[in-house]
Amino acid sequence: MQVIGHIHSPFPSKFGIPRQSGLVEALRAQIVLLPEFRVKEAFRGLEGFSHLWLLWEFSESRREGWSPTVRPPRLGGNRRVGVFASRSPYRPSPVGLSCVALLGIDMESPQAPVLTVGGADLLDGTPILDIKPYVPLSDCRPEAVGGFSDEHREDGLTVDFPPELLEKVPEALREALLGVLSGDPRPGYHRDPQRVYGLPFGGIEVKFTVAAGVLRVHSVE
Repeated sequence: MQVIGHIHSPFPSKFGIPRQSGLVEALRAQIVLLPEFRVKEAFRGLEGFSHLWLLWEFSESRREGWSPTVRPPRLGGNRRVGVFASRSPYRPSPVGLSCVALLGIDMESPQAPVLTVGGADLLDGTPILDIKPYVPLSDCRPEAVGGFSDEHREDGLTVDFPPELLEKVPEALREALLGVLSGDPRPGYHRDPQRVYGLPFGGIEVKFTVAAGVLRVHSVE
């Protein structure tokens, strides 16, 4: 498939990326197209849509071969389900699908068109394969059942972020960072209350521990 561009997000590593798009709406990212696709006419009419579907490549998760079962993080990494019953990146065809908010289209910069999107769950530099408009009448299914993912829909953490440390975070990143932390960025099978985690995010690193449902931030570097 043809890569048409790349997304630039606050996540330099996979650790901490929300497990699905839209979970942290405050996240901001930009889609920069490859030169041959910087054609303004190709985006005519897109400004009328509030949300987009992004098709993208799990470029950092390629493996030789594939497994018919995987261990979803939502199940703590302990239960196996079929790969086609999951959103696992380890698939026969490593293609991801994300619904994001379209926040703006820059038609004036040297790299135009550049799309600004909200709520993206993508690693910085992820290859974008396609962009499609989200159509509420056909794409939204309120009656849909989410299988095992519904079991943990309300999971989350209380975040203890000392004000003097929060001040070290650029103001434009604070809301998104708090959303990422409250969503519990740890792997599903990590539950050691003494373990110190380091989350790289937007040029800083946040170190924290988690115990009894509370994430405590210890440093911002």
